[in-house]
Amino acid sequence: MKIDRKGSAVWQGGLKDGKGAITTESGALSAHPYGFASRFEGVKGTNPEELIAAAHAGCFTMALSLILGEAKLTAEKMETSAKVTLEQVEGGFAITAVHLTLTARIPGTDQATFEKLTGMAKAGCPVSKLLKADITLDATLEA
Repeated sequence: MKIDRKGSAVWQGGLKDGKGAITTESGALSAHPYGFASRFEGVKGTNPEELIAAAHAGCFTMALSLILGEAKLTAEKMETSAKVTLEQVEGGFAITAVHLTLTARIPGTDQATFEKLTGMAKAGCPVSKLLKADITLDATLEA
């Protein structure tokens, strides 16, 4: 099976004074604005790193759902956030780290099983495989 997904970006102007717009094939984002200020100066608006964070959180959580199902477990609830770190390195900027934070309620599991399965999901989700960053995980199993 092969699945292709599309996204696009349009940019006008220079780096700092320019304006861009990001669009996804699904329409979830349609000409959504982004620019230097939203990426590097904390101004409200989107940026590639937060989109990667959302994608990684979603991918990891779906991968964990699959792995739980294979272990005959079903989550009542899973909440995942991802923090993507962009920093200046030799030769420019790079995404150097992603930190996933998961809180889950999974009836019928124990801490050891939970840690094993979340580790498998972290390593196996396609977005994790794509990134060359250091990926860490804090996972909390709620009673």
